[in-house]
Amino acid sequence: MQKRTLGKNGLEVSAIGLGCMGLSFGLGPAVEKQQGIALIRAAAERGVTFFDTAEIYGPFANEELVGAALAPFRGQVAIATKFGFGIDANGKPTGGLDSRPEHIKAVAEASLKRLGIDAIDLFYQHRVDDAVPIEDVAGAVKDLIAQGKVKHFGLSEAGANTIRRAHAVQPVAALQSEYSLFWREPEQEIIPTLEELGIGFVPFSPLGKGFLTGAIDANTQFAEGDFRNVVPRFAADARRANLALVELLRGIAERKRATPAQIALAWLLAQKPWIVPIPGTTKLHRLDENLGAAGVELSADDLRDIAQASSRVALQGARYPEHLQKLVGR
Repeated sequence: MQKRTLGKNGLEVSAIGLGCMGLSFGLGPAVEKQQGIALIRAAAERGVTFFDTAEIYGPFANEELVGAALAPFRGQVAIATKFGFGIDANGKPTGGLDSRPEHIKAVAEASLKRLGIDAIDLFYQHRVDDAVPIEDVAGAVKDLIAQGKVKHFGLSEAGANTIRRAHAVQPVAALQSEYSLFWREPEQEIIPTLEELGIGFVPFSPLGKGFLTGAIDANTQFAEGDFRNVVPRFAADARRANLALVELLRGIAERKRATPAQIALAWLLAQKPWIVPIPGTTKLHRLDENLGAAGVELSADDLRDIAQASSRVALQGARYPEHLQKLVGR
């Protein structure tokens, strides 16, 4: 597996990481623990060295799963986790944000224990908290870095101005936000900002929450508890219209002897050398398919064809329901 570097302080990771959320949270019932452990270990054995989790995934269950799975690989892989959502004393999400410095430090201690590690490789603020100045957030993580409990600082779904303000206090290694052929808004302001500041980009949902695999159509039924049930872009009418993008990828995939998912991931890798997508999956054959994207070479002509064809597809539906959209880009 090829390696890429996030930020200017040497966080080197595999060119494709593994988003672990869906093993425990957000896509219907959690997988059985041993199945989740087996999948994460299979990724590590195939050269993946970058694993993404968060305390809110569960809460706590996903960090515990990742910690157990990667225990044999300590020192060989980088684990990213996140702080910033409120969780009450009973382990239930409060529905609000909490990036108070004292809370950040408490989350770090708890995450270290659940993950079974001495230092968090990459510690993201999960969502920008308007109640806490970003300078205070960056300062808290800077303290944790000085104490050796965190190695690198990250932000998730932050706006350009917030990124700049945070970076001035503590260098930001990576921004994690949604980016794919299914959601290209970061190209307008975020990617130029990251390039200017030397910050890496970690796209989540690089396969459009599974849509770009070609396995979803207007008739697909999502499980109870699957986040996509509340996403406007996944309403049946929107899916029907958006299949034009999948057909575009399918045509290019046939020419390249690849799959639509591999073309979508290869397209992301071709955008910048400091982009590291983190597709998630619960299935071993999908893991192998996703990792195979690192070996798909897209020529300048291929990229031009994708750009021209995708520009003619008017995607339907909002990325998030309104109450969640308010938490991004701040």
